Amino acid sequence: MDRLEQKILDIIDAHAEELNAVAMDIYHHAERGFIETETAKIAAEYLTRIGLKPREGLALTGLRADIGEGDGPTVALIGELDGITCPAHPDASPSGIAHACGHEAQMAAVLGAALALSDPEVKEALDGKAAIFSVPAEEFLSANVRAELAEQGVRYSGGKSELIRRGEFDDIDMALTSHVHMLNNEDSDLLLGNCACTGFIGKTIVIHGQAAHAAQAPHNGINALNAASLGFSALGMIRETFREKDCVRVHPIITEGGSAVNVVPDRVVIEMLLRALTLPVIEEVSEKVDRAYKGGAYSIGATAEIIDDQGFLPVIMRPADPVLLAAADVLKERENLSVKTVASDMINTASTDVGDLTHIMPVLNFTFGGTAGSLHSKDFRITDTYKAHIMPAKMMAITAYRLLKDGAAEAKATVRDFKPALSREEYLAYAEKLHER
Repeated sequence: MDRLEQKILDIIDAHAEELNAVAMDIYHHAERGFIETETAKIAAEYLTRIGLKPREGLALTGLRADIGEGDGPTVALIGELDGITCPAHPDASPSGIAHACGHEAQMAAVLGAALALSDPEVKEALDGKAAIFSVPAEEFLSANVRAELAEQGVRYSGGKSELIRRGEFDDIDMALTSHVHMLNNEDSDLLLGNCACTGFIGKTIVIHGQAAHAAQAPHNGINALNAASLGFSALGMIRETFREKDCVRVHPIITEGGSAVNVVPDRVVIEMLLRALTLPVIEEVSEKVDRAYKGGAYSIGATAEIIDDQGFLPVIMRPADPVLLAAADVLKERENLSVKTVASDMINTASTDVGDLTHIMPVLNFTFGGTAGSLHSKDFRITDTYKAHIMPAKMMAITAYRLLKDGAAEAKATVRDFKPALSREEYLAYAEKLHER
């Protein structure tokens, strides 16, 4: 541990109560993606108070504040603004949104890191920029909300993908992300590295039938609900063709199933997410699902209109970088922490729009403990505010400092050695192709 690392830890420790209060303020103002106005306001006020000049309104609610100068790389320290729809959660907002995914902890991490890195002596040691980046809408939104957002100019489904589309990541060379533990039963204080996660597309299926009186003239109707039922049955029958290694998940819901019980349903709307570990498998399963519902509709004279929406790309597995290991060692010098690293066989079958970033830039990631209960459930809660709100801020700050000190040698090497799966132009072309369907 060098002298400035010691100073970084001391700064965050001295403001631990303040950072925890900010995290809990965000926790109690959970908001849906792309309308996180109160959360963004809390973050902007904090960054302004510590002497930074945040640029606000990025993809509606995002914000960014840069620390440092020089010719070195720009490292984005990313926190996510939104909550998740979970009306059963005891701390859900009146609209049913709760921080049942720990995003308030990410915000504490990036704000605490901003506090430490903006210290004049620490900032002077950085060759490059630490971009404190608060992004909207990591949680995928329903089809009707996506349609409303499209009218406001939000074209892509995730906050990070929309920011990429708008050019807000054009000058970012690499990213540093964090999250509460996403793997079930992970009991370490810190898990370093990015394990593979599934990607997905959103799919909306509208079955069009023909209305008729359900008692007097059902023979004149075409029952869209029956057609949908046949589609569900076909989906169940093709599940045996999904290979375990591909981690395929197809989970549909019916959002519209008829207008009245005495009218033959003439319109049924199904929403689903279709997940897998690779893009080719997503495409393959998508075709099977389309055939299931189109065939079910055709068999009774209905039609199936299928709309695919851009979701999130799979997260490309990245082992723990040496700089993450070194940062964890700095924390361990002062604290009794349990630290693990991701293994190649670790798979998270959930999805995140961090996957989009992993295709175009290096993304260094760590997850952390201090929570209990299942993500996205009424049982999720913070059990240790130090491990969930303060320790991640230290980890974020020390990692960013190590990346950008000494002429940003670590950051430059990381960027130099990275081979993108997609160029930014190829990424945008892929997204646009989905939107054209």
